[in-house]
Amino acid sequence: MSNSSSISHFLLLALIDTRQLQLLHFCLLLGISLAALLGNGLIISAVACGHHLHTPMFFFLLNLALSDLGSICTTVPKAMHNSLWDTTTISYKGCATQVFFFLFFIGAEFYMLTIMCYDRYVSICKPLHYGTLLGSRACAHMAAAAWTSGFLTALMHTANTFSLPLCHGKALDQFFCEIPAILKLSCSKSHLRGLLLLAVSACLSFGCFVFIVFSYVQIFRAVLRISSEQGRHKAFSTCLPHLAVVSLFLSTGIFAYLKPPSMSSQSLDLALSFLYSVVPPALNPLIYSLRNQELRAAVWRLMTGWCQGH
Repeated sequence: MSNSSSISHFLLLALIDTRQLQLLHFCLLLGISLAALLGNGLIISAVACGHHLHTPMFFFLLNLALSDLGSICTTVPKAMHNSLWDTTTISYKGCATQVFFFLFFIGAEFYMLTIMCYDRYVSICKPLHYGTLLGSRACAHMAAAAWTSGFLTALMHTANTFSLPLCHGKALDQFFCEIPAILKLSCSKSHLRGLLLLAVSACLSFGCFVFIVFSYVQIFRAVLRISSEQGRHKAFSTCLPHLAVVSLFLSTGIFAYLKPPSMSSQSLDLALSFLYSVVPPALNPLIYSLRNQELRAAVWRLMTGWCQGH
């Protein structure tokens, strides 16, 4: 702690050097963040206001939209500020806060995606037990468990990371405070606790991943047994958006954290971080709204009602 306590700030990576491209980068991030805010905001408003959408699937989708909003609001505003004002600094406390909230929202999102997979599994494979297994109290408990798990995961990783002595400067090779970039600054002998904590998190994440894969194998087997083409289409229309979101989130996140060191490069690390931290919150609302007719109709009613009211 003696070495790290003397650090008052970190230096984030400047993505672009020329002033014109920095402003273009700011506009790009602004557009993505506005798209994420609009899309997720519409989903939250549509589910909250539409009484016919007060079902487990849309309740979990509302929580997913909240985690998307939280994650993009944690990383993008600082990157936009740095691009606009041509700076790279972030305070030590600001970095710790960013790490905590990013892990909190990302962790909650991963657990929420796992719960949404369970919702689809029960809906298609055990429809007669749906009301019993996914009552309002059970849904509230599962959502609370997802948020609590995200909070505890973020707290443990943030406390561990910022208790390590930092011996290799203060320049981070990322556009936001990310744990792997901070660990590169720490002393080599201090990685043991971090590796142990990472192993525990990896086991939990792998368990969720196995559950998702197993559930979708059962789901697709059940869907292919449906004789009605309309029934198969309805089942696929609720499952494919979730599967697309899970695939995008897991593929980029797993590759970013588990790729071999020989494949590591600054440009690749930046691209992967951008893909799993910035792109999903903007794309998720589009993926869900394109495939779900009920949600599209609710969003349209919300938008037309707001326009007529104004």
